[in-house]
Amino acid sequence: MRADIVVLPGDGIGPEVTGAALDVLQAIARLYGHQFRMDTQSIGGAAIDATGEPLPAATLQACRHADAVLLGAVGGPKWSDPNAKVRPEQGLLALRKALGLYANLRPVRPHPATLAASPVKPHLLAGVDLVVVRELTGGIYFGDKTRNGTSASDLCSYSVAEVERVVRRACALARGRRGHVVSVDKANVLETSRLWRDVATRVARDEFPDVVLEHQLVDSMAMHLLSRPRSFDVIVTENMFGDILTDEASMLAGSMGLLPSASLGDGRCALYEPIHGSAPDIAGRGIANPAGAILSAAMLLRHSLGLVAEAACIEQAVSDALDAGLLCADLHPAGEATGTTAFARAVAERIGNASHSRQVLELRD
Repeated sequence: MRADIVVLPGDGIGPEVTGAALDVLQAIARLYGHQFRMDTQSIGGAAIDATGEPLPAATLQACRHADAVLLGAVGGPKWSDPNAKVRPEQGLLALRKALGLYANLRPVRPHPATLAASPVKPHLLAGVDLVVVRELTGGIYFGDKTRNGTSASDLCSYSVAEVERVVRRACALARGRRGHVVSVDKANVLETSRLWRDVATRVARDEFPDVVLEHQLVDSMAMHLLSRPRSFDVIVTENMFGDILTDEASMLAGSMGLLPSASLGDGRCALYEPIHGSAPDIAGRGIANPAGAILSAAMLLRHSLGLVAEAACIEQAVSDALDAGLLCADLHPAGEATGTTAFARAVAERIGNASHSRQVLELRD
């Protein structure tokens, strides 16, 4: 297969973790005979410094024509003034909106080797395998904003169509998993949440009768996510609630550095990125955990390119590296930690070993 992938390294540790993911993708290309053409473009703070814009027109055009987009992270203290008219995060929000990427998938599956890094008791983590589907282009992040000398406001709004499409995505995902969806809202207070609950109920009842739908208020969900995480399969929620809950869910895995994400729409191109931020305090030190970026590359192969076996190969290689005790500083702060490049190299080597095993199997066949 030939595929065009736009790479947006971004800011902070973004270039380091995307570089690691690209090394792994090239190992997959060698193993399976693919050709991945990488086109590096700027976004976020780096783009502001270079062009004055967080999402240059050239970057957006390249993304529109790509088969998939791989992103590192955006933001940092250099551009952190909340009153600035141009901020790095605006580039990411604008890219999601321009590409129509309304559903953000964030899988959480704790690995046995990282359980000690989680603040949650290990017996609660056994068997946890959930996916949060976060609505990505509506809600309070995109609503009208006002501010004067004495007050400020942020408008949160959702349409029926916006809720329908993300709930459909969540229910279709659950149909291929364990058939259970939890819709998270604040329907006891917010009108947008009452709309969300009504629409979610109708979509599940009329279009997915084989899927069990449950409703949870966001505050109780924050508690249940840590006290009984094994009971959840697919969780669907609005933009801000999903942003907060998935940061919390990262503690089930032990670190934000481990978790990937995929931002999907109805079009061909999708965006893949680790859920962590730019971590400017460790940028350039070679200690950032690239696992989330590498696993995001696996999601890219699966969802955008349809390369299921290749995605599984990456995921197994990451799992094997963790099994071997190769833990980065976020998971192993008191001991000898594995660096960014060393972890990526270990994953690529395991993919190379998979190449040898594959050749042996082919000879036997």
